[in-house]
Amino acid sequence: MELVDTHCHLDHNLYDEDREDVLARASDAGVRRIVVPGLDLATSRAAIALAEQYDPIYAAVGFHPNDIGPNPGSPEPKLAELWQLSKHPKVVAIGEIGLDYHWDKTPRAIQWKWLKLQLKLAAERSLPVILHNRNSTADILAILEDWHRTLGGTPIEDRPGVLHSFSASWLDAQQTLDMGFYIGITGPVTFKKAQETKQIAASIPDDRLLLETDSPYLTPHPYRGKRNEPGYLRYIAEEIAILREMPPNELAEITTKNASRLFSFT
Repeated sequence: MELVDTHCHLDHNLYDEDREDVLARASDAGVRRIVVPGLDLATSRAAIALAEQYDPIYAAVGFHPNDIGPNPGSPEPKLAELWQLSKHPKVVAIGEIGLDYHWDKTPRAIQWKWLKLQLKLAAERSLPVILHNRNSTADILAILEDWHRTLGGTPIEDRPGVLHSFSASWLDAQQTLDMGFYIGITGPVTFKKAQETKQIAASIPDDRLLLETDSPYLTPHPYRGKRNEPGYLRYIAEEIAILREMPPNELAEITTKNASRLFSFT
């Protein structure tokens, strides 16, 4: 069973003591590629450094809404550097970008501005986006609708990005799918009480489903409460295979092809 972890913060300091062991366990579990997203310039650079050091790792670069801050100043200099980082051959997406109304660490108007600017950059670079959405579904879908209308004839028109760790409703998922986005499913799908997430994971079309750990967060059962790692992706895959009534190897093949299509791995 070969898998792709499409969202893993392997640059996190929780891995500083055993990162190579974590990667070895991931390989043993069949995880062949790992996408590490940036949250700001420093973590975007760190993601690229990991991608340069380890063949299975690819990077995404971007500003997470919670890491923009309440007084970020002019975005132009930082986005100019982000543009340069995005040219690296192992950068496969712009992300992790989006909106977050739960923590509200960045004023909403600033979140909107930076999201729209990064979406514009993604279109200009022909790179898909990795999107964070927490308690902001209506606004982020409205922004994405406007952006997607500008993508006609571009290389990413049919693969604009992924809503990672999807946690909205099935109606929201359908709107997302109608725009051509992929949907990433994480560890909570293994929780007994996560019935809506299970239903969505069972219903996503075969060609739009992605697997991710969001390590070190959202650890699946049976390791819930401990540090997550990419090797645990198999528990997510096995649960979704049960929900979709298919063999795990078939699910792995489908989702690996989807990840390769979205991120154009080299």
